[in-house]
Amino acid sequence: MSEQVREQLGRYGIWRPAGMLTPGLAALLEELGFGTLWVGSSPPGDLDLVESLLAATTRLTLATSIVNMWQDDARVVAASFHRVERHYPGRFVLGVGAGHREATQEYARPFETLANYTDALLDGGVPRERLVLAALGPRVLRLAAERTAGAIPYLVTPQYTRQAREVLGPGPVLAPEQKVVLDTDPERARRLGRARVSRPYLGLVNYTSNLRRLGWSEADLSDGGSDALVDALAAWGTGEQVAARLDEHLAAGADHVCAQVLTEGDTDPSENYRELAAALGL
Repeated sequence: MSEQVREQLGRYGIWRPAGMLTPGLAALLEELGFGTLWVGSSPPGDLDLVESLLAATTRLTLATSIVNMWQDDARVVAASFHRVERHYPGRFVLGVGAGHREATQEYARPFETLANYTDALLDGGVPRERLVLAALGPRVLRLAAERTAGAIPYLVTPQYTRQAREVLGPGPVLAPEQKVVLDTDPERARRLGRARVSRPYLGLVNYTSNLRRLGWSEADLSDGGSDALVDALAAWGTGEQVAARLDEHLAAGADHVCAQVLTEGDTDPSENYRELAAALGL
């Protein structure tokens, strides 16, 4: 089962917020050889955006990271999944999760709610091998392993990936996200990385709790994050240096790594994607 989704995702993907995606960008990522485009920042459960990106491509896998369980009824999401599957069979992976408590007024009993939501999707006919969960802590990692194809952790390091693989065991898919900055200037790269790491993530308890579990101190989590923390969460350097950092996740037990390429403001990321694809040998 998991082998199917591993092959579908490929080794490397790109994570980008839903509001910053276009059909042209999806077509470019397919041309460059990336296996999957992850539609980030809680895309709507109607999956209309996913369908438009699939229409612009012929073989690229689309995946959500994530459909937020507090925003969309599982029955609606399951029906949307089936519509997409009819039109583009075998090219979509549904990633769902609980988001974070600071953004959701209804946030309560998230583990139980996520377990029930997962069951509702499965009961609605979403195949287990096409469903993955946003997971950080051990309980949700185990839930992902028991009921879905695997886990898609966000804002993590290779050290976390190694620990997550131990929790998941050898079978389930593990596809972490890694922020990257294609810039060799430490000051510029850290400024950009810190801006994206500190707000909002260092103010969200699920991420800070996970970082504390990994051994990061209160000093590391304060004042926008220490240089060491920023460097760990937003890898920077040449294309080859960044590619090596992505491969650290694979060496630690990941099956797939989704790179979130950070750029200044509305800068067109196309050249960054070209540089990264070349460094990864795609």
